[in-house]
Amino acid sequence: MINVTRTFLPDPDEYMRILKRAWDKRWITNNGELLQELEQKLKLFLGLDHFLFCGNGTIVLQMALKAIGKSGDVITTPFSYVATTNAIIWEQFRPVFVDIHSSDLNVDADKIEASITDTTVAILVTHVFGNPCDIDKIEDIAKRYNLVVIYDGAHAFGVKYRGRGLLSYGDFATCSFHATKLFHTVEGGSISVNHEKWREKIYLFRQFGHIYDEYFSEGVNGKNSEFHAAMGLSILPHMEEIMTARKEICEAYDHGLAGLNISKPIPREGTVPNNGYYPVLFESEEKLLQVAEALKSKQISGRRYFYPSLNELPYLQEKQHCPVSEDLSRRVYCLPLFPGLDKESIDIICNTIHETIAKS
Repeated sequence: MINVTRTFLPDPDEYMRILKRAWDKRWITNNGELLQELEQKLKLFLGLDHFLFCGNGTIVLQMALKAIGKSGDVITTPFSYVATTNAIIWEQFRPVFVDIHSSDLNVDADKIEASITDTTVAILVTHVFGNPCDIDKIEDIAKRYNLVVIYDGAHAFGVKYRGRGLLSYGDFATCSFHATKLFHTVEGGSISVNHEKWREKIYLFRQFGHIYDEYFSEGVNGKNSEFHAAMGLSILPHMEEIMTARKEICEAYDHGLAGLNISKPIPREGTVPNNGYYPVLFESEEKLLQVAEALKSKQISGRRYFYPSLNELPYLQEKQHCPVSEDLSRRVYCLPLFPGLDKESIDIICNTIHETIAKS
């Protein structure tokens, strides 16, 4: 069976050697030494100034929203994983969906301003598949309307934009270190706080709002453990080989799928990508389903990522129409991509897609 992804795992001895440092001290949580070391190494790797390693990629979105300090509307994208919208609703904000651009699948920044009202407090949008949003336009709008900018960078690990780490943009930028991600800690996430006024607040939010016996604010358990940090420390030295392998697989797909009536999101100029995903857009949902079924018959599983368009979630209290996202979410499909995916498997995938489209 070939799944859409396969978790990269280090040599068990390598992992246990690092974990043993915490094991011997019996300090396995509450901002342990391994966690602190991972934070420092990731700050250097990602080119960030202020960075916290947390429990997952959703809690960090909730912490950023909570830091705003007032309720209201949040401009967001309908094309993302459901955690983006759920965090907004969970923190008692109202999501206002702005449609996406067909070229890169990110929020269409030219449509944001028309959705801003007196109750708008923030913009929370996703760097979809690690491709940067239109940062210049978004941040210009945010300054003019005094809005907080939160970038959901769940896919943005290691991406550089204009010579800077992509997670260094915005007031807040979050990332996911789930086991399915490019870099992972089994479960985990991070938040980059790129404005001084929120740094202490986010630090306190992560640990119930207190330091030992001094209590400063409300908070949650956003911490992570030494077991997870050890996984990150054992994987981080392999990131160059992981990213190189992914790049080579993407290039093989580019070659193998040439000539087909399918398209890919267009990367923003000035971006050094991480090749975290290989999304393709089919001509119709019908062709996507035919290809998915043909691949499934050969024990190959891609993923409809992202589907459905989030403005169509059944539990939303109001319906907002986003025709571009609704259309593209029905036609987008991510192909298997992970280190170790061999050329023979890539050829089978590409040939199956060619054959299926030719038949249809």
